Amino acid sequence: MKITRITNQFMRVARQNWHFVRVETDEGLVGIGEASLEGRELTVASAVDDLARRIVGLDPGEIVSIWQRIHRHGFWRGGVILNSALSGIEQALWDIKGKKLGVPVYDLLGGPTINRVRLYTHSGGRTPEAAAENALMMVERGFTALKTGPSPREYVDERQMIRDLAAKLEKVRLAVGPDIDLMVDNHGRMAPTYAIEMMRALAPFNLLFFEEPIPPDNTKAMAKVAEAKGTMPLATGERLFSKWEYRELLESQIVDVIQPDICHAGGVLELRSIAAMAETYYVKVAPHNPNGPVATAASAHLAASIPNFMILEYAWSEPHRTEAIKSGPRVEKGWMELPRTPGLGIELDDAAIARYPYGPHDYSSAFHADGSVADI
Repeated sequence: MKITRITNQFMRVARQNWHFVRVETDEGLVGIGEASLEGRELTVASAVDDLARRIVGLDPGEIVSIWQRIHRHGFWRGGVILNSALSGIEQALWDIKGKKLGVPVYDLLGGPTINRVRLYTHSGGRTPEAAAENALMMVERGFTALKTGPSPREYVDERQMIRDLAAKLEKVRLAVGPDIDLMVDNHGRMAPTYAIEMMRALAPFNLLFFEEPIPPDNTKAMAKVAEAKGTMPLATGERLFSKWEYRELLESQIVDVIQPDICHAGGVLELRSIAAMAETYYVKVAPHNPNGPVATAASAHLAASIPNFMILEYAWSEPHRTEAIKSGPRVEKGWMELPRTPGLGIELDDAAIARYPYGPHDYSSAFHADGSVADI
């Protein structure tokens, strides 16, 4: 069997474009992966097109060899653009291999370690009251774990962010009760001093984890935060793009949970390698996944193949998610069943996807009071 063609497919949803990568073969088998990267979809698609030139004609079953060719033979390696393109292609290759052999991908990785995948979803709201209302709505839909964060503002005042988020968490915790797991994503917006102040303000709300307290670029700065965290678990990793980038973070033993993204960190097997590294440090894996249905299915296979899986992010994204899927694993009451059909176990509805063509998306800007640029 040979790869004959690799193409990109987009679907515009509320906050991004889902970016699917299709790998076709001369035996008629087609694999689907996902490389969604908010605001950079067309750039990643160009990278997919460039990489396709190098691997059309190869055997799609040689997944590790193809991964190594893409990663090493371009000389310039790594980064979110190239790794997202690589990730989408790699997922599609696993989809093809599972379909050819008639088994789910997790069976090719050693068989399932769990019976079902626990999910968490997002609970936003610009006011504490709105956040509490949204949290209750998601709990009514069956979710037992919710994530929120500071509300976006054009002008950033770290101390005000801390006060606002503490007020929001207080309302949410009172609304949902003590048995719902809550998480906070700080989106790397703060320097260590303010992140420590934020942790102390949020300590009463018994978080499952505090995500990206500071930007992801400086492990020693994260160590300062870790020294002051007390019993609050720290999580990070959505902006690390390979096992090499995870090495220093894990060796420093400063986080409790890592969050590799299957769309950006190299695909299924690379995340499995990262998870194995994390296991040696007793670190849990909660894959970052604010993505579409293919990435969610691929992440479920990854979750089912490792012993240190914790919980999977799940963006609600309705009605688009339901419309995009012809068949796939069922999500019910905050849990996802393991895919049972060969490959990644998901089939997309091309006609439905075509109704939502690509549209540009950018993150909102943020500035400090003096006009200097702030992290978003």
